[in-house]
Amino acid sequence: MNIIAFSGSNSSSSINQKLVTFIASRLSAEVEVFQLTEYNLPMYSEDFEKDNGIPIEAYQLKNKIDQAKALIVSVNEHNSMVSAFFKNQMDWLSRIDAQFLAEKKVLLTSTSPGQRGAKSALNFVKDHYFKRFGAAVIEAFSFPSFTTNFDEQKQEITDEILALGFQDVITNFEQQI
Repeated sequence: MNIIAFSGSNSSSSINQKLVTFIASRLSAEVEVFQLTEYNLPMYSEDFEKDNGIPIEAYQLKNKIDQAKALIVSVNEHNSMVSAFFKNQMDWLSRIDAQFLAEKKVLLTSTSPGQRGAKSALNFVKDHYFKRFGAAVIEAFSFPSFTTNFDEQKQEITDEILALGFQDVITNFEQQI
């Protein structure tokens, strides 16, 4: 089974990227973890597309998604919304195919240093954005206070209740894919 995992962040120290890497390590299936920054896409504009076409990197990213059966995506949040970087990547993909996530099963997560765990961005992507592109969001999980609730050295969730909820999400996702 081909599962891919990435975060919506372009930060080299992204806690959302750390979260998808952790999730990937907990699944029984093999998961390819990568960073969206590997696909260098310019800021979307109609003028750029008209003058230059769709960048080859957008087609390469779409091809990677096409080959996957399921996705693990962790969205970051800037001012209660998804990051401009993540939206830009999705904008380019939607120019190739408005249903570029059709029939893709998705485990959607988010995290932040704060208590809400980027929940606003998560809910926007789950309730509106990914539905528009045809995704089937199987599970959605907001991980609050990442720096408090996750021990990077031990690679474990330190809050018992959060760890139990996380395991339920992982188990359900694996059963549904």
